[in-house]
Amino acid sequence: MDMTFHGGDPLSGVATHCQRILLTGAAGNLGAVMRDRLKRYADIVRVSDLADPGLPRPNEEVVRCDLADAEAVHALVEGVDVIVHFGGVSVERPFQEILPANIQGTFNVYEAARRHGVRRVVFASSNHVTGFYGQDEVIDANAKARPDGNYGVSKLFGEGLAQLYFDRYGIETVSLRIGSSFPEARDRRMLATWLGYDDLEQLLCRAMFVPDVGHTVVYGVSANRDCWWDNRCAEKLGFSPVQSSEPFRAKAENLPPLQPDDPAVRFQGGSFVSAGPFGD
Repeated sequence: MDMTFHGGDPLSGVATHCQRILLTGAAGNLGAVMRDRLKRYADIVRVSDLADPGLPRPNEEVVRCDLADAEAVHALVEGVDVIVHFGGVSVERPFQEILPANIQGTFNVYEAARRHGVRRVVFASSNHVTGFYGQDEVIDANAKARPDGNYGVSKLFGEGLAQLYFDRYGIETVSLRIGSSFPEARDRRMLATWLGYDDLEQLLCRAMFVPDVGHTVVYGVSANRDCWWDNRCAEKLGFSPVQSSEPFRAKAENLPPLQPDDPAVRFQGGSFVSAGPFGD
């Protein structure tokens, strides 16, 4: 990818390389995609997951880790400069399945960052923090949280931790409310929420290296024709997406139409707003 940023760039004159990046969730969908791309920005990428991330590749360290194990996370974080925290359950599930990795695990990551003096975390939050807004609304990061399920609540908890650890300990975080990051937009909703992988990489680079971010929340979304999210609150990052869902519009719009009362066409969170109960 040609990592050329746009005019007035806050990264002008700022080093975009460090010694060691920790990537949690390296065996997950987005972790697997970003695993090699992060090597542009560090001498070593330490990759970790509860699942087996496979053998180490060049310029990698591989550490399997249960994020719910505080001491294991403490050891995992030692010696890193930046944490890219993608680890955790990434879909709507019962709360007891969300709790260990998404809530206890995120707390353990921040505690380990504090104990080891890590000054920057990139937290993979989610658009599901605000999933109960309607698709006829445009919101920014200052809008009241309206999580659409247990998963959204866990990401809101992570954003709360990020604010606490900045205010109390000075650890800076960029919370990425990621939309739908896949090779292509799969349906009509994703025409508005799609985030291309090149745009995600640009966003990660900025989240890691733009100075003085405090705790910044940014929606992770490409330059789609239709969009429900206004990123004016994160202008300091200088994120300027270069991809768009338009190449996938014809295919998505050729899918059978959904009923007007279907959550996937009413709410920004789509089907997440009605997921569950899980066998109760």
